[in-house]
Amino acid sequence: MTHRSGPAEALLAHPDLWRADRIEPRSQGIGTGYPTLDALLIDRGWPKAGLVELLSDRVGIGELRLLGPALATLNADEQRWVAWIDPPHIPYAPALAEIGIDVGKQLWVRPTSADDALWATEHAVKSGSCSAVLAWLDESKLTPKDIRRLKLATRRGETLAVLFRPGEAARRQSMAELRIALSHTTKPDRLSVEILKRRGGWPIARLELPLAQRATRISRFDLREQLTTWRSSGRRAWQLPRIEQLGASRSARIGL
Repeated sequence: MTHRSGPAEALLAHPDLWRADRIEPRSQGIGTGYPTLDALLIDRGWPKAGLVELLSDRVGIGELRLLGPALATLNADEQRWVAWIDPPHIPYAPALAEIGIDVGKQLWVRPTSADDALWATEHAVKSGSCSAVLAWLDESKLTPKDIRRLKLATRRGETLAVLFRPGEAARRQSMAELRIALSHTTKPDRLSVEILKRRGGWPIARLELPLAQRATRISRFDLREQLTTWRSSGRRAWQLPRIEQLGASRSARIGL
């Protein structure tokens, strides 16, 4: 073994040899709120300007609670929107507030077609007016070219973009710099996480994370008041060109 170590070390030190563990982070990332997960990511958190995919065959297993601490941090540190593009259910404002998310900085986008959803996602990401964009796109129409465009848009807008995709998407290639598969566990308030792809390292087998708990307790009166405000504001609708921050010129329904 000793006589082989010299040539091996020389080979590893060669400047033309690419080594994943030598990649330096672009900048300090957005802390996930989970130290175990942060330690496995090169940015020590979610990328501030990058594309992340969360893959799961079930909705509501804790994916938003996984993102909750980071969204709360962004809301506290920045004045930009967090855009929700065509979520499968109406975002529930009081529940978001309970995990520390500022409801007043959320933008709910309701596209009328799959093409509009993709278009709205790309423009929200690259506009620079959103600190984060969460998107649920039509998987049957999503192409590798679309993924690449979204990734490039994150650099332009300095935005964290998160795509929620089905588990089967893991079999398809993606330009996303971070891909994580999520699955349910038998233990309450825990989430199984498997890192399928990450910058600066190999995939990581499943680990269980304790989901973030409520950051604040809201009284029933405050809960009712926030719900009333959320519902009343949700009745207002605009065409996308009316939202100047997105720099839009195409029609899509927006509820805020």
